Amino acid sequence: MEQISPSTGAMSPSARRKGFAAAIMLMAMSAIGPGFITQTATFTAKLGASFAFAILASVIIDFVVQTNIWRMVTLTRMRASDIANAAIPGSGYLLAILVIIGGLFFNIGNIAGAGLGLNALLGIGPKLGGAIAALVAIGIFLSKRAGVAMDRVVLVAALVNLVLILYACIAAAPPVGEAIRQTFMPDKISFATITTIVGGTVGGYITYSGAHRLLDKGTVGPEHIHEANRAALTGIIVTGVMRYVLFLAILGVVAAGTVLDISGKTANPAGQAFLASCGDVGYRIFGAVFLAAALTSVIGAAYTSVSFLTVFKKDMTEHGRNIATIGFIAFSLLCFVLMKTTPAAMLVFVGGLNGLVLPVGLSIFLYAAYACTRLMGGYRYPRWLLAVGVLVCLLTWYMAYKSVGPIFAFLSM
Repeated sequence: MEQISPSTGAMSPSARRKGFAAAIMLMAMSAIGPGFITQTATFTAKLGASFAFAILASVIIDFVVQTNIWRMVTLTRMRASDIANAAIPGSGYLLAILVIIGGLFFNIGNIAGAGLGLNALLGIGPKLGGAIAALVAIGIFLSKRAGVAMDRVVLVAALVNLVLILYACIAAAPPVGEAIRQTFMPDKISFATITTIVGGTVGGYITYSGAHRLLDKGTVGPEHIHEANRAALTGIIVTGVMRYVLFLAILGVVAAGTVLDISGKTANPAGQAFLASCGDVGYRIFGAVFLAAALTSVIGAAYTSVSFLTVFKKDMTEHGRNIATIGFIAFSLLCFVLMKTTPAAMLVFVGGLNGLVLPVGLSIFLYAAYACTRLMGGYRYPRWLLAVGVLVCLLTWYMAYKSVGPIFAFLSM
């Protein structure tokens, strides 16, 4: 993964566009992993068209969080953990540890998801499928041009996912008018659902994946703030569209009267929905969608988690980061093979942990934006963005409170 110092000179327009595309797709695909796909099927089965409001709420919250994080990383030319340490000495180490631990557990779940995807697509056993996906991810970082390879794989996977989900959506013939109405005027609102979706799509490493990719591409500094804002907004729009189309694909099945099995740890409601809408081909499509989402999430989790290691080793080279990323994926694979805990239970724990990571990081960043103008070269941070950031931060602390239960339940197993 290429590192471009902000001090090395201006980048060409083509290089900047590639940097934006890389950051956008890495963030978008990290936010739409196997956990989110399963959650979407589960909550659509429970709430029907009302789940559209939860998606809208999660996108708005994502916008506030991501805009603040991307802006600070761009302005300071620093990684999230370094910003935290500069604002509150020592806090960057805490943030790094939380993100790395969360990224590890998320990666174990992502590898499991890739195994399930290959099982549905080709009939390969889930354990073997997970190992194959992990080895593919390792192969990307073994490449001499790891950064370019990563960007291309993520971009292709995103396009494949969008096309397949669109096909399933059209085949399902969802009640689009009713979905649009309940996006803004839902029949019922589930705050617990919004909390779960936000924790799984913007918590933990996901918050920092796109911002750190922009930093590695060298697209930083006040002169690039408007472009970074546009990239963040575009990424959120892409994520929101993919979430909504996936929701519509499953809503069409539910509205037609199909009852999805959402009980038990081995239930596969998303697979059932694709099977109901498109038959056996639909189940293969589900496998491809799940595999693409899981593989890109493995890449995103490993890349972003390792980017936080630099707070402990300042002189880590590009080659050293590649080696660490390979080791991170290999260790995740080993844990996946050896652990007896089901992926479902593990994802519950990770969701709870991410519920803690999000408010910790956001609180530090908002404090830095308000009190540490020296980090931004005297740049005056928009007060409206700080204000809405504080409101969302308070909400995420409440979400963290609700996340403590799943964490202790997992640790007591």
